[in-house]
Amino acid sequence: MALDADSQNSKAGWQIGRLWSGPFAVIGRAAIIWVDNLGASAIFLLLAFLKIFRSKQLIKIVQQIYYIGARSTMIIMLVSFFTGMVLGLQSYHALVKFGAQGALGTLVALTLVRELGPVLTAIMIAARAGSAITAEIGIQRISEQIDALDTMRIDPLRYLISPRITASIISFPLLTALFDLVGIIGGYVSSVLLLGANASTYVYRVQTSMDMKDITDGLIKSIVFAVIVSTVCCYQGYFTHMRTDSHGAQAVGLSTTSAVVLSCVLILVSDYVVTSLLI
Repeated sequence: MALDADSQNSKAGWQIGRLWSGPFAVIGRAAIIWVDNLGASAIFLLLAFLKIFRSKQLIKIVQQIYYIGARSTMIIMLVSFFTGMVLGLQSYHALVKFGAQGALGTLVALTLVRELGPVLTAIMIAARAGSAITAEIGIQRISEQIDALDTMRIDPLRYLISPRITASIISFPLLTALFDLVGIIGGYVSSVLLLGANASTYVYRVQTSMDMKDITDGLIKSIVFAVIVSTVCCYQGYFTHMRTDSHGAQAVGLSTTSAVVLSCVLILVSDYVVTSLLI
């Protein structure tokens, strides 16, 4: 009887311990998977970056600059113009309450150059070009085209990944600068032409409030975002076949969704980190 009581107590204690350790096991497993993916992504980026400097890469890089950068120009200009208009409208009505509408140009310019320009540009490119990159590489993976490249002794990283990373690093700062310029023009249209703010004061404030550090900080952020978006999108597409939650065409769709969502989240997180380092 005593042995039976001891065994029952031990079983009850084991079950209670299992119930308590369940949530911690889930958290630990998720942390291990996250660290594993982070390390694999870092190695993936390093190998692809080293292959940028191989021969016969220029033509592929130019093609990807056209696809990632040039074809994103119109959507970037459209978003930036209306972002500047909304920012000018909201800022004007907020500053009028304090009689500080003369600072309108400063507020619009610094907000766009420091924060909204790099962040919104990266998010729009991730949504337009990043999703397409993931889907394209994912389809090549599940249709065994990447395996065929290995069979023909063509390095898939050099052929598929390196040009896209290089093109992103070149395109993101250029599109960010375009976003800033068009956004400032949108703020001018909204506050000066539509609301009647002083035009010369707006332009003067834009010119005098910004210095080179504000511009370089925004461009540094855009380069960081370029590395993040290109790496995440290429990584998700390249390893589509290793997903455990699906396979085939469904895996491509889930990889594309994961790439866009993860890119946007990492853009916002890294924006805070880089801002805290540069401020």
